[in-house]
Amino acid sequence: MPISPAAPAATDLDRALATFHPVSVQPFAITAYRDRLTSLQGLIRNAGLAAVWLDASSSLTYFTGLKLGQSERIHGALICADGPPVYLTPVFEAPKLESLLRIPGPMLMWEEDEDPYALVARHLADLPGRGLALDPATPFRFASGMMSALEGQVASAGDHIAALRQVKSAVEIAIIQAAMDVSWQVQRAVHRGLRIGISTSEVGQFIDAAHRAAGLKPLFHAVQFGEATAYPHGVPHPQILQDGDMVLVDMGGTLQGYQSDITRSYVFGSPTARQRHLWHIEHAAHRAAFAAARPGAACEEVDAAARAVITKAGFGPGYQVPGLPHRTGHGLGLDIHEEPWIVKGNRTPLQPGMVFSIEPMLCVYGECGIRLEDIVYMTQDGPRWFSPPSPELDRPFG
Repeated sequence: MPISPAAPAATDLDRALATFHPVSVQPFAITAYRDRLTSLQGLIRNAGLAAVWLDASSSLTYFTGLKLGQSERIHGALICADGPPVYLTPVFEAPKLESLLRIPGPMLMWEEDEDPYALVARHLADLPGRGLALDPATPFRFASGMMSALEGQVASAGDHIAALRQVKSAVEIAIIQAAMDVSWQVQRAVHRGLRIGISTSEVGQFIDAAHRAAGLKPLFHAVQFGEATAYPHGVPHPQILQDGDMVLVDMGGTLQGYQSDITRSYVFGSPTARQRHLWHIEHAAHRAAFAAARPGAACEEVDAAARAVITKAGFGPGYQVPGLPHRTGHGLGLDIHEEPWIVKGNRTPLQPGMVFSIEPMLCVYGECGIRLEDIVYMTQDGPRWFSPPSPELDRPFG
C-alpha cells in the first residue's frame, strides 16, 4: 500500500489566519444619504445650476446609496435643486434599477435606438437654473454626449462633490477605523510570519485570505523584497525573501464600501548601517508631515514638510530620485485615492473630518525603497492616526 506524503507543516501565516474573524460596524442609515443630497442641492442652488449629473461612480453611491458598475450604456442620476434624484436608465434595466434604489425617484428611460442625452436636455429645460455640472468620473463618451445635447452648457461638478465627500462623518470614520484595524493586524501577522524562502506571491495570498476572514473584501496588495522595494508600484515579477532584505508591504481592504490602506517597511534580519540610515530619514519625513497637518494649513504644506526632511538629508530635490518621486498623500474613503491630494499646489485648507494618507517614500533605485504609509483623520485639535505608526526599525509594530 503506497504511503501518502505527509501534510506540509503549518506555517506561522497559516496559524495567524485562524485568528481573524469578521468585524461588524454600524451600517448607514437612509437619513445619511438624504442629508448628503440636501447639502448638494444647496450647492446647486447657490451656483444657479439646473442639476448635477452623478455617473455610475462612487459619488452616485455616496449621495444615493446606489451601486452601479459603469458600462457602455449611460446610467446614473440627475440631482436637481429640489426633489428626489431623477434616474437615467435604459428601459430594459429599469426593473433591476428599481430593486436597487435606496432613495426612490422618477426615472428617465430610453430605448436602445433613442438618444439619452436629448432626454436629459428636455428634462433640464423645464427646471430653474442653467447648465449641468458633471461628475468628474463621467467617461468622455458620456460627457461629450451631454455637451452636444446641452449646447455646451456643461461644467465640472468636481468642486461641489469634493467639498462634501472629502469631509467624513463620524459614521464614515468609524467604518474606516474598523477597516484600518484589520489591515494593521494583517500587517503585523505578515511581519511575524516571514521566513527565508517565502515568496511575495505567498505573502499576497495570505493578505487577501486574512482580509476575507475578517469580513473585508480584499482591495489590493503589493509585496516587495530587496531591491524591488525601490519602485513605488513594485516590479512585475515575484521575489524570494533572503536574510537582510528590505521588505515593503502595502495593502488595503474594503468594508461597507470604504477602504483601508497601509504600508510598512522594515528589514528581515539585521539591518545594515545604510538601511538603518535610510529608514530613519523616511521616519523623520513621516513625522514631519504629521506635525504639519494642522487645521487650516494648506494640503501642500504637509507635502512640503516631508520633502524638506528628505532634501535636507541629501536626496532629491523636488521629485528627483534618489528621493521622494511622488506626492506625500491622498484622500481615502469610498475610493482608495480621492481628494484631498497632499501635493504641492493644493491650497485646500485642512479641516476636521478630512481623511488622508501620509506616505512620503524614499526611493533609491538599484538599492531599496522605504515607505511608511498611515492614514490620519483631522479633528479640531489636529490629526489622529487610525493605526499606530511604526516606532522604530527594529520594532515596527511596537
